[in-house]
Amino acid sequence: MCRVLNVHRSGFYAWLKEPQSKAEKANLRLLKQIQASYVQSGGVYGSPRITHELRRLGETCGENRVAKLMKQAKLKANIGYKRRYFKSSTPHIAADNHLQQQFVVCEPDTAWVSDITYIKTYEGWLYLAVVLDLFSRKVIGWSMQQTMTSDIVIKALLMAVWRRPKAKDVIVHSDQGSQYASGDYLDFLAAHNLIPSMSRRGHCLDNAVAESFFHSLKTERVKRKVYATRREAKADLFDYIEVFYNRTRLHSHLGHVSPDEYENTYSQAS
Repeated sequence: MCRVLNVHRSGFYAWLKEPQSKAEKANLRLLKQIQASYVQSGGVYGSPRITHELRRLGETCGENRVAKLMKQAKLKANIGYKRRYFKSSTPHIAADNHLQQQFVVCEPDTAWVSDITYIKTYEGWLYLAVVLDLFSRKVIGWSMQQTMTSDIVIKALLMAVWRRPKAKDVIVHSDQGSQYASGDYLDFLAAHNLIPSMSRRGHCLDNAVAESFFHSLKTERVKRKVYATRREAKADLFDYIEVFYNRTRLHSHLGHVSPDEYENTYSQAS
C-alpha cells in the first residue's frame, strides 16, 4: 500500500502510532479555550473579542484562526436584529445640545449619557433607564419600573450621583423625551451642578452611545430570553449590567477591556 501510494513506510507507522499532528492537537487545545470563552460570555462573543480574551490569557493566536475554528465548531455570536425607532409627536426642547456628538472624553465624569428602553414580559412592559459615563462606557446609574414617568430617569441619575459624589459640572445628555424635559428632572440637575444637554429632534445618532448600549443589552441578553414576570426581568437585567457588562464584557472602544478594568487602570495611573 505504501509503495502504491508513494508513502514512506516509516511515516505510515508513525501515523499509526500518533494519528493527530501537532497542529491538530494545538487546534483542539485552542478550541477548548474558545468554547470556554464563548460559553462564559453567554454566546455573545464573536471571534474578535474571543481572540482578545485568549491573548489576555497568554495565547498567541490570530483572529482568522479563531474564526476558522469557531466556524468549524458552529459557534456564532448572537447579533440580534435592528432596533425600531419611534418619534414623538411633540418635541420637548429644554436644553441645547452641548455634547455635539463628542463621544470621546479624556477623564471620568466629564459627560454622561442617559436613555430609556422597554422590556417585554408576560406581566406587561418593564421600563429601564440608564446613565453611562462616556469616559469608560460604564453604567453608573439605572432604574427599572413599570411606568415611564419622570421618576425613572431621576432615580437612575440619583444612583449615578451617589456613585460619583465628587462629580460637578458634568454634561448629562439625553433625547428630547418628556421625562428629560420635566421640571423635576431639570431641578434635580440644577441642584447637583449638572449641565443638561439634549439631542436634536430626529437625530438618534446624537445619543449613539446610549443607543449602542441598549442594542448590546437586547441582542446579547433580552432577545434570548422570555420573561414571565417583571421581577424575573429585573434580576436578569441587573446581572447583565452589574455582573457582565460593567465587570467582565470586553468593550471594543476601550481596547477590549471591561469598563471597570478601564477605570481601575486610569485610577492607578493618575
